[in-house]
Amino acid sequence: MRKLSADLIMPISGDPIPNGLVIVDENGSIQFVGTTEGHDPATIEKHPGIIIPGFINAHCHLELSHMKGRVNTGTGLLPFLKSVVAFRDIPMEEILDAIQQADQEMYEGGIVAVGDISNKLDTAAQKDKSSIRYYTFVEMFDFLQDGMATSTFEQYQKVFEGQSTAHGNQKSGVPHAPYTVSPSLFRMINGMNPDAGITVSIHNQETAHEDEFFQTKTGGFLEFYNHFGFPIDQFPATGQHSIHYAMEHLNANCRTLFVHNTMTTPEDLRAAQAWSPHTYWATCANANLFIENRLPNYQNFLDTNAKVCIGTDSLTSNWQLSVLEELKTISKYQSYVPFDTLLRWATLHGAEALGFEADLGSLEVGKKPGLNLLSIGAERKITSETQVKRLA
Repeated sequence: MRKLSADLIMPISGDPIPNGLVIVDENGSIQFVGTTEGHDPATIEKHPGIIIPGFINAHCHLELSHMKGRVNTGTGLLPFLKSVVAFRDIPMEEILDAIQQADQEMYEGGIVAVGDISNKLDTAAQKDKSSIRYYTFVEMFDFLQDGMATSTFEQYQKVFEGQSTAHGNQKSGVPHAPYTVSPSLFRMINGMNPDAGITVSIHNQETAHEDEFFQTKTGGFLEFYNHFGFPIDQFPATGQHSIHYAMEHLNANCRTLFVHNTMTTPEDLRAAQAWSPHTYWATCANANLFIENRLPNYQNFLDTNAKVCIGTDSLTSNWQLSVLEELKTISKYQSYVPFDTLLRWATLHGAEALGFEADLGSLEVGKKPGLNLLSIGAERKITSETQVKRLA
């Protein structure tokens, strides 16, 4: 048994405990959360700072780790996507080495679980042996081409079958984004997944061009499809924001993780939460700055009681895979978001979104959530100097 104490224990699921105590067994399972009263001080590991559960990275593209530093910042989403597609023929040895290093970086940064997008099988072997738990989202897209739906689906079925389910890992088939998935492919994806009890991820409203395309069939996506040679004559403008197209075709019985949400309005948030009680919102602050030079308005999410999670996106669109660095960015540019709320976003909400809350996300007896130490004092504020140390 290890007895760990800090200036403050933040269970997330309960009130903060000043000079609290967490006892874990040799496997990291929590046996006690409370005060130090009645415990011999000589048996306690005392740490300066705040002890919290391990971080949950709700959105990542681990398989793109070899792309670090290869794509320009600040270009906007559509040029960014073109740049990513342009990189081909990277040696597999380099790809696998980058995946291993990125997985280790996340572990050392206190991340205990990851919602990871996969278009290939490149990450499967690392996930089998990783100390991190993964929920793999096998992501499909046919660029709104109904005629490509069947061949696309068959291609990704093989990718799905090869994904890791070791050590509590999970997987599901998911659509990439409203602007890249036809109704036919949506139906096939829904058909391959259980009707409930899983998580489905979808990129959402990352750029103003996305809503413009769905509302009036104008804007940058017209040139985007032309660039790749995909006709969109059969696609009618819906007159609504893109998220409504997604909700029309997603399964409301499943947990749905909308990702990025840079342009999502309060009306969109309320509509999605009325559509399904299993709605979660992953924000990737540094990736938003990297690509579009803008952030979501987090006040909208606070006002609607949205269940926000923290993601890092990939090393193509970020400088590191660190949940703490995401929290620093939010704290820097939208510092009104309460400290306690940020921690809930980084832990329990992410665990719930991935269906891992029975074990992860909060400090409760019987859970094995990992223990992180934040170098934060009585001010309870995340700054550029804040560091994280993995304790268990």
